[in-house]
Amino acid sequence: MNDSFGAGGFNATGGGAAQENKAEGVLPLTIRQIQESSEDGMQLFGIHYSMVTFVGIVRTVAHSSTKITYRLEDHTGQVDAHLWLEEGDTSSTPGVAENAYARVVGSVRHQGGSKAVMIFKIDMVHSPNEVTTHLLEVLNARYKGEEYAKSGGGAGTSGAESGAKDTASSGGFMETDNNTMGLSGKNLVVYRAIKSHMSDIGISRQELQKKFPHISASEMQSITDYMTQEGLVYTSVDSDHFLCVDA
Repeated sequence: MNDSFGAGGFNATGGGAAQENKAEGVLPLTIRQIQESSEDGMQLFGIHYSMVTFVGIVRTVAHSSTKITYRLEDHTGQVDAHLWLEEGDTSSTPGVAENAYARVVGSVRHQGGSKAVMIFKIDMVHSPNEVTTHLLEVLNARYKGEEYAKSGGGAGTSGAESGAKDTASSGGFMETDNNTMGLSGKNLVVYRAIKSHMSDIGISRQELQKKFPHISASEMQSITDYMTQEGLVYTSVDSDHFLCVDA
């Protein structure tokens, strides 16, 4: 499996207009991919991403007045991830324990010649299925990215937009824009409802159902599942409350 995660595929770069095709979605990675990423930023086959997500075992937790530093490890390597605190407030720090799995969403930064992750969100992983699912997401993103590149998606802006929408519809990675995030129809209106909802805990599934009674409960479940898997939204206090990553 490690060969599939190799730097040769992940660090592919595009030229010309392809460099301008920047996505704002969340890219699932292994720690090795983070450590071997280019200083130009996180990218997959020439498409740049502002945020990443990975799953690892928390080996150490170090507290200071301004931040919490987690050292996380998966089967490919280790990385430090920093959660910055508000005015030294430690009262609302996440309950992430050592020697347990956690999922991190954040951005990659370069510090003294090494990589580190600035944490946007960190949660405990309670099911081993989530570890397996994450690895499948990593593989899916890599192969969808390769398929997109081979189809000539990096040849220009219009081609990139078209190719990204095709891969998004099939469950792969997506190129996004600030307005639609590559979504359309019911997916788009639900996404906008989640993004516009003003609450620290997000909008509930029940509230979404009231807003869109024409969408069945099963279809709403499929929509929110899809957006969660794509890294556009995430659950907050429970599995039925949603917040937008790009809020």
